[in-house]
Amino acid sequence: MSRILILLIIAAVGVGGYYYLNQSEQTPAEQVQSATQEAGDAVADAASTAQEAATDALEDATEQASEAASSLTEQAQEAASSVADQASEAASSVAEQASEAAQQAGDQVASLAGQGQELLSSWIQEGKLDPTNFDYEGIMTSIQDSTLATDLKEQAIKIVNDIKESPETIALKIQELTALLTQQ
Repeated sequence: MSRILILLIIAAVGVGGYYYLNQSEQTPAEQVQSATQEAGDAVADAASTAQEAATDALEDATEQASEAASSLTEQAQEAASSVADQASEAASSVAEQASEAAQQAGDQVASLAGQGQELLSSWIQEGKLDPTNFDYEGIMTSIQDSTLATDLKEQAIKIVNDIKESPETIALKIQELTALLTQQ
């Protein structure tokens, strides 16, 4: 901005000097008066031009700053809205996944209880699990061939082995086996 002012002043002085040198011969007093007048006009023109340039530059800067602030505000609002939408979608997805996982777990528990109940029912119907007629080999084979969870199989095998080792506890161990397989 200051360079523009300096250039305008130099141009005004140059124009004034040119007219001064190309004028017809005036008296020294007229020459001084004319040069002073021209220099004053040039300075006034330069000041007016500089003021207009400064006003225009200030208006442009104000307009650009306003546009930039408006743009930043819009971008911030869009970003906040996008983050809120993503968070909402993520929460919904997590809730759905948790619900599905709980449903699957419940189905698996029900399925395992059903398998244990089926095994127990088949032993009773076949007469394998009777205090007077205990079929150790048949029960062990059906446990090992079953689709029960590994930990349930291990616990059932332990109870059946306990019955074999201590036949006098058969009534108590049958209750334990029934509770284990029906998950009660």
